[in-house]
Amino acid sequence: MRGSTIFRSRWMALLWAAGILWLAYDVAGPDDTQSNGETNVTDVSGAPVTDADQKALQEALNSIGTVACAT
Repeated sequence: MRGSTIFRSRWMALLWAAGILWLAYDVAGPDDTQSNGETNVTDVSGAPVTDADQKALQEALNSIGTVACAT
């Protein structure tokens, strides 16, 4: 749309202004995510990650680091 055609009609100007406001709200509006401190961590399958899973991952990563340092 050209600027000169927008403001020829009062209704077109109102629609243009509403579109600008909608865009501004969409870009800078409130975030819909929850902001509580505790999050539910899940794996790829959607199952919750347990403390045993976290410990196993940490041990696996540590063993990779020791193998890389030994060679």
